[in-house]
Amino acid sequence: MKIHEYQAKELLKEYGAPVPEGTVCLTPEEVFNAAKALGPCVLKAQIHSGARGKAGGVKFASTAKEAEELAGKMFGMTLVTNQTGPQGRTVRRILVTDAVKVRKEYYLSVTGDMARAGLLIIGSSEGGTEIEDTAKNHPEAIIQVPVSAVEGLKYYEMLETADRMNIPMEQREQFYTLLKAMVRLYLEKDCSLVEINPLVETEEGNLLCLDAKVNFDDNALFRHPEITMLRDIAEEDEKEYRASQYDLNYVSLTGNIGCLVNGAGLAMATMDIIRKFGGYPANFLDVGGSATAEKVAAAFKILLSDPNVKAIFINIFGGIMKCDIIAEGVVAAAKETGLAVPLVVRLEGTNVEKGREILSRSGMNIVSAKDMADGAHKAVCLANGGDRE
Repeated sequence: MKIHEYQAKELLKEYGAPVPEGTVCLTPEEVFNAAKALGPCVLKAQIHSGARGKAGGVKFASTAKEAEELAGKMFGMTLVTNQTGPQGRTVRRILVTDAVKVRKEYYLSVTGDMARAGLLIIGSSEGGTEIEDTAKNHPEAIIQVPVSAVEGLKYYEMLETADRMNIPMEQREQFYTLLKAMVRLYLEKDCSLVEINPLVETEEGNLLCLDAKVNFDDNALFRHPEITMLRDIAEEDEKEYRASQYDLNYVSLTGNIGCLVNGAGLAMATMDIIRKFGGYPANFLDVGGSATAEKVAAAFKILLSDPNVKAIFINIFGGIMKCDIIAEGVVAAAKETGLAVPLVVRLEGTNVEKGREILSRSGMNIVSAKDMADGAHKAVCLANGGDRE
């Protein structure tokens, strides 16, 4: 789960990290009042994406009147970045924050270290909007320091990080306070990323979190109702949100073949074999091993709600998941919504004969597949306007 920058900064501030003063606003009038209290300020569009400045989502205003005029243009605009996709995101909130005089920019983040089953501090003395280019063209400028998830941050780990990032000696204690806050936040709130970019040294010699990103592990949200309350549904893919309501693992993609599969490994293999035959998956969808007919019906409806889907490939290997349950859910959803695209089904495993019988008695036009490759090939042909061969 992602949250907005202003929410990330509030969390960091709770943990003792230094963040600039700011107010989140919903109207140009609110922006005017916030800017009046601050003086020269920066307007930052609040969407779930980085690179907002390059897309026109970050503006400097020297007066409250100028801030109000800029906000009038920013509210409702669609920001398109390399993280939003071509559809972009609509600006509904603006963070009005202090205009800070910057002496130096850094990059600093805490994320998971799967190789060591711990945390990983990632940092660079070359932070800011070009950090992705830095990582690509000058990987030596990116440093990594492992941290124990059990013991937390040690002082010597801070010193190593500071040395390799060239943090001045006079900022080391500030840096330690910040890094401790980031690690504690990561561990206590079950985060998947805590990122400061840029972390800046001001002209007064203070460290400040000028921008922040905090993401959370969806599987741990049940432990954090206070974090779930920060969710902004308007920033999420509608289909992915609907899927989450049924505990379905769904990720939107850009292809035209809807996939309904049980098991993450089989779902990945299904997408691979679709690509092998020249097709493009419209989604990743794992209904899980214990899905009910209701969940399967919901999954099928989500697939049909995607206007890009030109064919659906159902690929089920019934172990814990029973083929007749899948069939019942598909038939129920198809009858409720109407099936306007070709449907290819491959069923194998537990109760497969019952599942096939349910589908055959449904009266729907279903293309059966003898195996996964056969099903993928037929789905690709049908999605491209050809016949099943």
